[in-house]
Amino acid sequence: MKRIVLLSAVFASTAALAGPEKIKYPSDYLKGVLYQTLDRPDTKQYRELYATPAAIDAVRKGQPIPAGTVLTLVQWSVQQDANGVPVKDANGRFIKNQIIGHTVMEKQKGWGADYPADWPRNGEWEYAVFTPDGQPNPKANANNKACFTCHLPHAKQDFVISLAKLNNSFPSAQAAAKAKPAKGDVNIASFAFMPATISPTAGKPLTFLNTGDTPHQVSVANGPRSAVFLRGQRTSITIDKAGEYAYICGLHPSMKGVIQVK
Repeated sequence: MKRIVLLSAVFASTAALAGPEKIKYPSDYLKGVLYQTLDRPDTKQYRELYATPAAIDAVRKGQPIPAGTVLTLVQWSVQQDANGVPVKDANGRFIKNQIIGHTVMEKQKGWGADYPADWPRNGEWEYAVFTPDGQPNPKANANNKACFTCHLPHAKQDFVISLAKLNNSFPSAQAAAKAKPAKGDVNIASFAFMPATISPTAGKPLTFLNTGDTPHQVSVANGPRSAVFLRGQRTSITIDKAGEYAYICGLHPSMKGVIQVK
């Protein structure tokens, strides 16, 4: 009995060191830096990303993201017409309606090391989801592992998918237009692959051009996964065997396409 009690105590102590409960709702996120806004046609949302000022200062000096960094993603519903199509303002942007949730990632020294060895650890980052009024979202937080899995491929940029926006290295629309990149076999715009279905020849590289205002990544089911590529940049993948292959954006899984290799 004593051994069982001791083991239970150890487990409880370890569990307390990891998980979304470590993160407190950042009620002062509006005092931070709004470093990206984003229209999401695929989910009919408008999104804002805020960072603590120290993080912005560090990464824009070429330094690592410091401990104590809090990144807050605010998700908004958007105004829609009678057919459910998002309404746009004079600048062609979605019109935000009301907050529907907050997703927070926070970095602190020693965090992230208390998960099992088979957990997709993300350095010293933890994740948590909150309701519109800043309360923990139990349903979303129960699937906390999904956050780690999604960010894991981005270890080289400290697991932050929006790093290029954070450090201000994301190509502007003007710079991308000036570069005049060759058109891809598949173009990405408005969170969609165009065309959604393509039929390349086996062994021939298939190119993708990102024309949007966010990073993307091509991920083929049971196949190759490209590097993350930004606006105006291209990436390519090659499939050697004929067949039909489904693929998604590794950063935005609602984006889907099909490659019919001949």
